[in-house]
Amino acid sequence: MRFASILVDGVPAAAVVHPTKGVAVVTDLLPGVDGDLMHLIANQRTGEVEAAAEAAHPGVFRPAGAVTYTAPYRNPPKIWGIGLNYVDHATDLAEVVPDEPASFIKGDHTIIGPGEPIPLPEQSERVTAEAEVGLVIGRHCRNVEEADALDFVFGLCAILDQTAEDILQRNPRFLTRSKNFPGFFSFGPHLVPLAEALEAQPHGPGLAGIEVTTVLNGEPHRSNVVERMRFSPQFLVSFHSKVMPLHPGDIISTGTPGAVVIKAGDLAECRVSGLEPLVNPVVAGTRP
Repeated sequence: MRFASILVDGVPAAAVVHPTKGVAVVTDLLPGVDGDLMHLIANQRTGEVEAAAEAAHPGVFRPAGAVTYTAPYRNPPKIWGIGLNYVDHATDLAEVVPDEPASFIKGDHTIIGPGEPIPLPEQSERVTAEAEVGLVIGRHCRNVEEADALDFVFGLCAILDQTAEDILQRNPRFLTRSKNFPGFFSFGPHLVPLAEALEAQPHGPGLAGIEVTTVLNGEPHRSNVVERMRFSPQFLVSFHSKVMPLHPGDIISTGTPGAVVIKAGDLAECRVSGLEPLVNPVVAGTRP
């Protein structure tokens, strides 16, 4: 089963996506439970939700095509982004593959959900969208070793990470600014528990064969597989847990196989094998 947030009377509500029954709001299954998806993960209650969904009457569920998904949650403790993590992508950009993860942090003001517009900032004339697979941390994680790292991952999600590339090209120290405009981090529509995500892979269970594709207006732009990452998901969790504590709900965006320039009117899309596609329209931005 997968997890999401859907709009109910215009308000986000945590939901479970059953493979055959449809979509159920968590508070309809477990009255009185906290209806925030990040809190459910942090309090280790997703298994309880799954059991309730299996036992629930079909009338509790909504048709999957009749719901509006939003961002799974809006206030993760941290968002870590990883640059130049696919060897081939670094070669495309004539960049040297770094000896350590080229990581950066994004603010939660950048978060949007499926179908929400990516606004192009007036300060930039060249914005790119980058499809990535995200790791959602499931429990407190500090100083863990690579061999144990996946024990701390709740699941996977699809991500579109945006960059004001022309700002970054002026000076690599402008990375934080180039990555932190509103709408520059979309994720969803589902959070997929790790075991289920790995079982759903078309090339066999495991992380290595997961394929990530950046898509523009329905046309695949660049694809690659996790096996071609310079730093594996396990390594990224271990490495960053030794920098600072990772908390439930933290997201590590593991890097893109390739960025594509976007303009107003485009549809940017992330496809991750075994996960639902994530699609966002691109619009001209305005100052608040």
